[in-house]
Amino acid sequence: MKFWCSHAWIAGGWQAQVLLECDAAGFWRRIEIGVPPEQAPDASRLGPTLPGLVNAHSHAFQRTMAGLGERIDPQQPGDDFWSWRERMYQVALRIGPQAMETIATWLYTELLSQGYTHVCEFHYLHHAPGGAHYADPQTMSWALVRAAERTGIGLTLLPTLYMHSGFDRAPLLPAQLRFASTPDFVLETRRQLLAYAQQHQRQSVLHAGVAVHSLRAVDTAALLEMALAAQDGPIHIHAAEQQREVQQCLQHLGQRPVQWLLDHAPLGPTWHLVHATHCDGAEESGLAQCGAGVVLCPSTEANLGDGFGPLTSAFKGEIHWSIGTDSHVGRTWCAELRCLEYGQRLRTQSRNIAARHASQASSATALFEQALSGGSRASGLALHGIALGQRADLQELDLDDPALLGLPVDSLLDASVFSEPGPRARQVWVAGRRVQTQLAPLGASWREVMSQLWQGAPPAPEPRPRFTPSSTDQGTPCQPSN
Repeated sequence: MKFWCSHAWIAGGWQAQVLLECDAAGFWRRIEIGVPPEQAPDASRLGPTLPGLVNAHSHAFQRTMAGLGERIDPQQPGDDFWSWRERMYQVALRIGPQAMETIATWLYTELLSQGYTHVCEFHYLHHAPGGAHYADPQTMSWALVRAAERTGIGLTLLPTLYMHSGFDRAPLLPAQLRFASTPDFVLETRRQLLAYAQQHQRQSVLHAGVAVHSLRAVDTAALLEMALAAQDGPIHIHAAEQQREVQQCLQHLGQRPVQWLLDHAPLGPTWHLVHATHCDGAEESGLAQCGAGVVLCPSTEANLGDGFGPLTSAFKGEIHWSIGTDSHVGRTWCAELRCLEYGQRLRTQSRNIAARHASQASSATALFEQALSGGSRASGLALHGIALGQRADLQELDLDDPALLGLPVDSLLDASVFSEPGPRARQVWVAGRRVQTQLAPLGASWREVMSQLWQGAPPAPEPRPRFTPSSTDQGTPCQPSN
């Protein structure tokens, strides 16, 4: 496949009259700058074009909650992450495999329409709502894979280890039983997904790593067992998202979460700490030294009142970082990058923080380039932009969009990030193949799922014994409700 772009974003800047060619596997094999259009008669004609970005942290099922967790109970003293979590559990209890596929298909189409071309799915809805295993224990994982294949988005699935309800190693709560897993279960899920990708020659767009839900949800021995067995791929973990989590970790483990990981886990470039909101200076230095990445989810972190992550170190390039949309209250990379910069402007009462820290002229350039690089690392695939050997992912900008209309080319990225609302992508390609970004054909199935979730009471959880680390990894086959 060949493309001729009036302008393309290469190595941190716009280049004019660019001819691109990808191979049959969907990777760039030819990049030429300054090619007149008449010399590329067989290439698809594009306007200004950016590489696709990786959404490095997603809980697809939480898309159904976006905008619906914003009311308080006047009888309760306050509202925070922990009260939001209880509402999230009730949503999680209502979703079966068919509903999961519908939700993820809708979400992934939304992400593609905004220029995300790959998503890292942090997946812990493993079993039926009551905790019983499906006849195929990977049923919920396959629902996410089907959604990715239907939409064309690239997917790194991260089956998640989840064993306890807290740092005291208490058994899972009834609402958490479907999350239950062991290292063997997670590693087998990963093995099956990688085998499927190889069998169907989809390694360029379908990948699998592993995730650890959080230090409060696992045993040390289990964490290390799984991490050592999966160290050849991405390993993601929620860490230090909330102050309460930090205090509980100090109480039970004697250290802050990030410091504990630095001292006890084999942290390195394949590790990605999601949020890392509450890091001290020593922890930031430790992450920079070991090469572990941080996944920042600004719109969700703002929505949940988490706080600000290690942004000074991130903006300076000392810590590798990527962006994710997590609970999907925001679903555009433009908004995530804007939120990062604006948070720091509010804190410091100054402007263009990212640009100054990165010694760049443009904050949008600094943010985009760092998110592009970090996203590639978080996915475990070659997604580092328009460069030889990288996957051929593109998002063509729409110059008729009100945010971009009439602007000079050199200002298009700046306006995409800092002029609201950010533009939708005109066309999107993943691994050299154009994907559809229209939501209208999916509207009926999405409305049906939302109606089932939000009209009527959720089903009561099935009575099951609480999961313990010694439980076997065999479940009772069950027919899920959707």
